[in-house]
Amino acid sequence: MAKREKIHFESVDQLLGAPTIKDGTEEIRIDKIHAFKDHPFKVIDDEKMEELVESIRNNGVLSPVLVRPDHDGGYEMISGHRRMHAAKLAGLETLPAIVKEMDVDEATIIMVDSNVQREEILPSERAFSLKMKMKSMRRQGARTDLASSTECDMSTSRTECEKTETSSRTECDRLSADIAGQSFGLRARQVQKYVRLTELIPELLQMVDDKSISVNIGYEVSAFDKDVQRWIFEYRSDNGFLKMEQIEALKSQKNLENLTQYMVIRLMNDALPEPKVNGKVVLPAKRLNKFFPSHMSAKERTDIIIDLLTKWKQEQEGSNDEA
Repeated sequence: MAKREKIHFESVDQLLGAPTIKDGTEEIRIDKIHAFKDHPFKVIDDEKMEELVESIRNNGVLSPVLVRPDHDGGYEMISGHRRMHAAKLAGLETLPAIVKEMDVDEATIIMVDSNVQREEILPSERAFSLKMKMKSMRRQGARTDLASSTECDMSTSRTECEKTETSSRTECDRLSADIAGQSFGLRARQVQKYVRLTELIPELLQMVDDKSISVNIGYEVSAFDKDVQRWIFEYRSDNGFLKMEQIEALKSQKNLENLTQYMVIRLMNDALPEPKVNGKVVLPAKRLNKFFPSHMSAKERTDIIIDLLTKWKQEQEGSNDEA
């Protein structure tokens, strides 16, 4: 899996380009705050969460969360989902928060970039967050100073991009992927690979998160029909492995979506390399010592074994002739 550089911000204020001060924060009731819609980052009750809960019990929430007001008198969480969850577990009723008016696209970009601070991000989290960020960037029309021979920039809408020549559309996609991946330390090609993971069925995406299959294999499988993906998932679950040679064999098959599950499994099995046979048979010395004196050399033992096998073979051939 591609590795990103770790980028750390001192606070949400710094992320927004504001001074790092606690003045200007508000105490907001937790029950007035709801999670960001389709928040792609998981909040897990693990050991690190327990440490955060204990820290909040002892010291309170030291870094304010970032929220934006909604239309119902409440607030949508932008950055601070883990802190809010830990605060609930610690028994707090309010949170220090920075309230900032912003539209959904601006909020999405900040939400994604603020989570880059996390040391560990699952492939599925990275995939969906990058996809969300790219969509917001296209809608937002944020310009870029990156050079482009096709004069494509991020102010070009997705619809307009689709009306242009194929080469221009590809350049638009590359530029948006390149910009979206900057905060993650990823290049455009890596971003596109991760975004494709969102096309996997949930069971296979979970396998990518669990490292049961690689990101590269997940990327290749994501192009297959959902039924084929389910068959691949069942194959991996039953056999305990999934090799790139098998995926390449499926990719080269025409009309794969029209094949039956049996035919797909047969293709995968036929793609496996033949097991290597070196012609050697190893007999443990401990077992041989039951039949030979300890002073007998290896050559003497080998000669006796070959002699006995020769007699056994002759007896077998004699039995076959009589039959």
